[in-house]
Amino acid sequence: MVNRTSQEPAAWLRTRYAGQESEAQPGRPGSPAGRQVLELLRKWRTDLTVDDVQVMYMVVDSVNARQEHGPDTDGTHRRHRLMALGHDPLRA
Repeated sequence: MVNRTSQEPAAWLRTRYAGQESEAQPGRPGSPAGRQVLELLRKWRTDLTVDDVQVMYMVVDSVNARQEHGPDTDGTHRRHRLMALGHDPLRA
């Protein structure tokens, strides 16, 4: 489900959550789920834990759930939420 490199979500989270009002923790942009995905993308497969696997299942469930719903007006909001989880629906 995650079809973006680790650099792409990192840049997206920094851009999307830039600003004093939206960045809860300076230097740690994005939602907790987005940060977890980013951390997973930066790990070696041999370093993954049981908790990491649970995060992966959460991402798959979240992406599937968001794709099942009809698109919002132009699909932008839904796409942005998916991109925060490392999935770009416009990519094949």
